[in-house]
Amino acid sequence: MLLGVPIPSKIGEYVLVALAIIVAPGPSVLFTIARAIAWGRKVAVLTVLGNASGFFAMSLLVAIGIGPIIQASDLIYAAVQWGGGLYLIYLGIDAIRKRNQHTSQVLEEGTVGAPSTARIIRDGFVVGILNPKGIVFNAAVTPQFINRGDGRVIAQLILLGAIFALLAFVCDGTWGILAGTARNWLATNIKRIVLLRSIGGVVMMILGLLVLIQIQ
Repeated sequence: MLLGVPIPSKIGEYVLVALAIIVAPGPSVLFTIARAIAWGRKVAVLTVLGNASGFFAMSLLVAIGIGPIIQASDLIYAAVQWGGGLYLIYLGIDAIRKRNQHTSQVLEEGTVGAPSTARIIRDGFVVGILNPKGIVFNAAVTPQFINRGDGRVIAQLILLGAIFALLAFVCDGTWGILAGTARNWLATNIKRIVLLRSIGGVVMMILGLLVLIQIQ
């Protein structure tokens, strides 16, 4: 129990899946890198803070909306499990297929003075809460890592959402600090980002297959 919330038995597996999704350079990571290259480490970290906050706010809304449904229906819960596995596979394929798209544009953004702290956090928050992949991840992937028998499904979903947001802050923040430290190196080596996106795509496809295999 953590603050009265049952700790899901699959929390270790959830952390691994969440890390695979977070670490693979996608829109949020590229957004952070772009700001790090344009304005440095402080702006990048503040952007990540807003982004993680936005994701957690969105996870709260999703948990409140789908929690009671999952608790009440075995059929819907099974559908969510299948949807989660298939969605991970889709994310992997999509990451590989679009590994070259928008990379140069995003990395070259931002040549004017840095915005205010409030504006930086707000922009990151908007990116986090409106990220459609984050919404689907919370709705289709996260639920299969909870313990329905322990009850308090909504609380478990919120707990996992908070864990994801914390992991995202640490990982994306690390990306931002590294990018801010090596601004010229990253800006002139776009192929490295493309390679990382491809590797991340393969990892997500494997995780999706493993999820489908484990469904009983």
